[in-house]
Amino acid sequence: MLDLVEKGSTWYEIVLLAKQIEAAGATIINTGIGWHEARIPTIATSVPRGGFSWVTQKMKGEISIPLITTNRINMPDVAEQIIAEGRADMVSMARPFLADPEFVLKTEEGRVDEINTCIGCNQACLDHTFKGITASCLVNPRSGYETLLNYTPTDDVQRVAVVGAGPAGLSFSTAAAMRGHEVTLFDQAEAIGGQFNMAKTIPGKEEFYETLRYFEKQLKLKGVNVKLGQRVGVADLASGAFDKVVISTGVLPRALKIPGADHPKVLSYIDVLKKKAPVGKKVAIIGAGGIGFDVAEFITHVGESTSSSVDAFAREWGIDTTNSVRGGVAGIKSSIPPPPREVYLMQRKSTKHGKDLGKTTGWIHRLSLKHRDVKMIGGVSYDKVDGAGLHYTDKKGKKHVLDVDNVIVCAGQVPLRELEKPLQEKGVTVFRIGGADEAGELDAKRAIDQGARLAAKIETAKPGDPLEAEPTLSAKVFEFLGKFQK
Repeated sequence: MLDLVEKGSTWYEIVLLAKQIEAAGATIINTGIGWHEARIPTIATSVPRGGFSWVTQKMKGEISIPLITTNRINMPDVAEQIIAEGRADMVSMARPFLADPEFVLKTEEGRVDEINTCIGCNQACLDHTFKGITASCLVNPRSGYETLLNYTPTDDVQRVAVVGAGPAGLSFSTAAAMRGHEVTLFDQAEAIGGQFNMAKTIPGKEEFYETLRYFEKQLKLKGVNVKLGQRVGVADLASGAFDKVVISTGVLPRALKIPGADHPKVLSYIDVLKKKAPVGKKVAIIGAGGIGFDVAEFITHVGESTSSSVDAFAREWGIDTTNSVRGGVAGIKSSIPPPPREVYLMQRKSTKHGKDLGKTTGWIHRLSLKHRDVKMIGGVSYDKVDGAGLHYTDKKGKKHVLDVDNVIVCAGQVPLRELEKPLQEKGVTVFRIGGADEAGELDAKRAIDQGARLAAKIETAKPGDPLEAEPTLSAKVFEFLGKFQK
């Protein structure tokens, strides 16, 4: 219904097609948005909820059969508002049922606040599909593994202390308590969420609020004893009050190891995203992984988030909402407020920036930063930071100085597991999950999955047991067939 490519159909042609479909005997039409080749996001988290229902509404006056609208409809109130405002006769959803298969039941029973909301990340559903891996869900690890990952009631109740209320700790705590274990969740912060509390502040990633809302509700429903705002120590955990301890304390930013790393110009991503440190007008970001991209988005964005405004989204991505140009985009350019600062996103690798970001979303992040004139520099080595700025050497061996006000370090993380060894020395059975287990590039999908899988077998699990998902039969078949294609 909206092609989103330069040589796509005109609105006249789309209406003509719809009328011919109706004349041929169709009794309902489900409207589709965008070709796969379109360089405009249509289902990612940065797309506003119900962000394309306006297109369906324009068709309603042209034909008489019912119309279904789709794309980024992830909560009952979104669906209800679309119907109430006459934008469509029905709504279509798919990914929200991966996130929560009880979506309809909870809505019917008035338990909307218990819905595990699809955040539109695509990391475990579409990205898995393109890799030939079983489609699942970042916020619901059981999706696709319903016969392999089960939270059966326990007959061997364990008293478990969980240290760290980030995604991994929340996932473990709620699933283990659901099974009947006595779970106490500690965190020195005043709120649950860990790194998610920074992620939700990134323009276009506001859906992370929903995941924290879901976990907060589940902690109460499952009877988890939550102790926030206090730092728990070895003596507390080894006192005999707990049978097992789960370390989910997350990560620390990896320090920059060059001369001048302690210069006042240098900030960590935590300084910027969590502590809201002031940032100058010219900035170099060291590290072009997911966090580097998030920081670049955070410090260059002006005005309302595209995920909360259909108009702002259309302006940024060059979409004609009047249906007067071919494909809905012909001749329309991105139009956003100028960025408040000049930003350089740098990496040691010579590969494409954000190469390891999701297949279905990485290109969106790159284009978004391009809209904000972020300069991407790769294949460099960092020499030093001083009053003149960031000194670096390019891949040809030429030395440069970037005259910047700040250098923001997003160069990876290291696991935070200071409690593990002292507890082990006292004979405590200790498990680690999430970033505390493996830092690397922060991965909420792995963290939530690990928490769920450990919770499913905490009675019999041994420290160091693998917590990865087992390939399903269909995945094994897909892998087998793939060998012949190669």
